[in-house]
Amino acid sequence: MYFLKDLWDRFLLYLPLALMALLALGTYWLVRTTPESTGATVTPTQSHDPDYFMNDFSVRTFDASGRVRTEVVGDTARHYPDTQVIEIDAIRVRSFDVQGRLTIASARQGVTNDDSSELQLIGNAVVVQEAQTSPAGKTTPRMEYRGEFLHAFLNTEQIKSHKPVELLRGSDRFSADTLDFDNIEQVLQLRGRVRGTLVPKAH
Repeated sequence: MYFLKDLWDRFLLYLPLALMALLALGTYWLVRTTPESTGATVTPTQSHDPDYFMNDFSVRTFDASGRVRTEVVGDTARHYPDTQVIEIDAIRVRSFDVQGRLTIASARQGVTNDDSSELQLIGNAVVVQEAQTSPAGKTTPRMEYRGEFLHAFLNTEQIKSHKPVELLRGSDRFSADTLDFDNIEQVLQLRGRVRGTLVPKAH
């Protein structure tokens, strides 16, 4: 009886040590059987879901002197962090160039980047540049662009389209399959099926 009690005491004494030994062996086995890491990290894919909305909004940007450079108004806006663009329903834009000439744009939908320097107008797109007279007395006629798609670059004052457009310059009217207009260089390129109607100036 005394022998059994002594054996039991010894068993209880060495049990923690035996368990630790088994745990160490198990850990060693896991390390040996686990495949080595290739070093490649898995980057989670960012879903194309908006991270914020705006309703019935107006956003303005200003130049260095504090004057309004661009004002964007819309019914609803959705910002997508994966592409860093803002989609705007029923967009209306007012933009002033360095000479203070006003450009007005509107469309069923607009897509702009975060700093509003680039603007795509989609669906019944209209861009109007009001007439202006320079300090030297030179008059630039009113320009109006119409189409289902217009791409405006506000910083470089360019308007482009790869789809059919209609252009009104004063009383003159033109249509073409594509458009590329540089307001700073005053260069207009119309390509494809180009048609024009020129109205003689009244004397």
